[in-house]
Amino acid sequence: MDFPKFQDLVTKRYGFGTMDNPTASGEYFSDSCGDMYTFYIKVGPGDRIQDISYFTTGCGFGVATCAIVTSLVKGKTIAEAEALTTKDIEDFLGGYPERKRDYPQRVLEALRITLANYRRSVAPVTAAESFSKL
Repeated sequence: MDFPKFQDLVTKRYGFGTMDNPTASGEYFSDSCGDMYTFYIKVGPGDRIQDISYFTTGCGFGVATCAIVTSLVKGKTIAEAEALTTKDIEDFLGGYPERKRDYPQRVLEALRITLANYRRSVAPVTAAESFSKL
């Protein structure tokens, strides 16, 4: 693990904060440790993530992992963000200590919920909703 990079992510909290008028948001509660992860995204033309921020009640590893995710998906399309893997996150930090290896999966779940919420907000759910948009 790249400890100086980890320290920088935790200290500077890149992307930390709520967002006014996000296009979509989503949250995930980890019942294994009690952490909450919330992502906010603003999506522009071409389904491109123009801005992303997060809020977490988690420890330094939660903060660092959320910051990594924001840096990896900002400017990407929704489809590219959906393709993000735990390996991508681990590689960014040069690995995680064994006891903290579940953080990328938890944070990735919060991102996936946010992206799914975005997709639901722009696509009709039922035939009746589809018809009403004509």
